[in-house]
Amino acid sequence: MSDFHLHITGTLGVLLGFCLAAGVFADLLHLPKVTAYLLVGLLVGPSVLDWMPGEHLEILEPLLLLAMAIVLFNLGCEFPFKKFRRIGKRCLVLSAAEIATTFTFVTAGLWAFGCSPSMSLLLGCLAVATAPATTILVLKEFRSEGPVTESTGFLVAMNNFACILMFEFGFLAIQLFQGKAETSLTDQVVNVVAHLAGSAVLGVVGGLIISYGCGFLNTKRWLVLLVATATFLLGLNESLEIPYMLTFFVMGVTVANTSDYKSKITDELDHISGLLAVLFFAVHGTGLDIQQFIAAGVLGLVYIVFRIAGKWVGVYVAAKTTKQPLEVRHWLGACLLAQAGAAIALSAIAVQRNPELGKPIQDIILGSVVVFEIIGPLFIRKSLLETGEVPLAQAIHHTTHSPIDQIRSLIDRFRSNVDDDEMPASGSSRVKVSDLIRKTPGIPQSANFDDVVDHIEHSHDNTYPVVDDKLSVVGVIRYPLLSDVMFDHSASTLVRAEDLVSVNDVVLHPDEPASRAFELFQNETDDCIPVVTRTEPNELLGVVRRSDVVHALITQRRKNK
Repeated sequence: MSDFHLHITGTLGVLLGFCLAAGVFADLLHLPKVTAYLLVGLLVGPSVLDWMPGEHLEILEPLLLLAMAIVLFNLGCEFPFKKFRRIGKRCLVLSAAEIATTFTFVTAGLWAFGCSPSMSLLLGCLAVATAPATTILVLKEFRSEGPVTESTGFLVAMNNFACILMFEFGFLAIQLFQGKAETSLTDQVVNVVAHLAGSAVLGVVGGLIISYGCGFLNTKRWLVLLVATATFLLGLNESLEIPYMLTFFVMGVTVANTSDYKSKITDELDHISGLLAVLFFAVHGTGLDIQQFIAAGVLGLVYIVFRIAGKWVGVYVAAKTTKQPLEVRHWLGACLLAQAGAAIALSAIAVQRNPELGKPIQDIILGSVVVFEIIGPLFIRKSLLETGEVPLAQAIHHTTHSPIDQIRSLIDRFRSNVDDDEMPASGSSRVKVSDLIRKTPGIPQSANFDDVVDHIEHSHDNTYPVVDDKLSVVGVIRYPLLSDVMFDHSASTLVRAEDLVSVNDVVLHPDEPASRAFELFQNETDDCIPVVTRTEPNELLGVVRRSDVVHALITQRRKNK
């Protein structure tokens, strides 16, 4: 056993298992799951426990590239030309100001603190980049909608495109100034433009292939087509050494403007993108190096502070000048702090081209990524909640079953399948509704928004009776329908429980048999039914849960044998 080495499939299982547990804790602590997955990677990676073999992480690299490619493709799919023009009218100024301010702040700040002009210039270029995977997947996790969400997607795309251009031309300017350029200025510019144009052309071709193929292939074959196209283009980009991020963004834009099935295509990719995203951030987290952050020292801290300031100030000033909504002014900049893939990749290129200049740049980028990848998702979540762009069901912690209830449910399901007998007919059950009542006072219809949220977070039901002053049921609040209700702090003082109520005509009385409850549940999607008195004003006594009824009837059936 001393020579035991866990196979890579085992490593993959352990990593995903840790991420699953971290996702549960993220819900409890109101953290974005992206942050939880990154912290799992940091925990099991070389910086802390060092449980993940380096060769296993290298083998998983193609899957990480595919995960990033799918994120960028999905981002591009959000920009049909009509929407691009609409958002562009109000966001191009914001984007230009944010890019210019971030570049200026970081470059000038580092220079003022003793950094060389060349190093300051390149770090200023890299500071512009925003991590697309981190940012977009947090937006997707919270299913946010609104001007801040739309603007974030647009600015993320522009930031990464601008970062690539600025880095290439910044490096070119440094080489010319130092007299180290191996080719003429014209040749260098042509080379950069050719790489970007080639990347865009591949994106267009890939998008047309997907639009055409999904137009006549059976939907069961779409996923194969999508993965085949994406992986082939990834390989082609790597072989030709051209930026793949632009390819997949353009591919998404092409599909958005040439296919009638854009929504179905992105839904099909969701079958694998969730799993790939978990793997991406967990493995990505193993690359976060706390020692690199410490080694970055004062310059690393300066880079972090001035980059944050540049993002926020740039957006704020431009949004205020163009008279954009307050939520855009105050919170859009905070959604752009995450940084990883593009900056890390470009810093590695800097090391290849000029080790003396590139190595300290890479150290600062790798050190600061530890901070930006952890605080970035937290700032995005905070911004979305403050602007009211997150559905209530996504903003609160709620679980349908407690661990004990889930164990009982598993046992009941097994017992039900082992025993083929039918449930007792209506009226024949000796178990009464009164035996199964779970006491609940209900939610007063005048309860404020915060009280409703508190009730939901402390309940394992999905249906909540709402009562008037006489304790009569006036309706129910259904948790699944809260996906359409936005979690807006500014409106929380105005919203009452009665504003969220759905009509409900189904009630039970305490003297009815449990089999009557079972019949009602057969025709209802609610997980519990209110129990009221027979006499006016039909006061709420509590609720009966579907799982309790099933458990009671299964138990009675076995006793009758």
